[in-house]
Amino acid sequence: MSLEVKLFQGESQDALLRRFQKQVQTSGILREAKAKSRFVSKRDAYRIKAKNSARRRRQQARAQRRVQ
Repeated sequence: MSLEVKLFQGESQDALLRRFQKQVQTSGILREAKAKSRFVSKRDAYRIKAKNSARRRRQQARAQRRVQ
């Protein structure tokens, strides 16, 4: 995925850099690059997936208790 940021007329370099950084954050490029930066075995991937799933279930249960 490539990002293209064009300099608007009268826009400063700082503003251009801020717009670029914001686009990078919202697109998730850095998150994806960090996730692929090192090898994760299938067992570790399963472990991470299970851990995230358990966390998500706990948060949903906590939110459900707040509603009641």
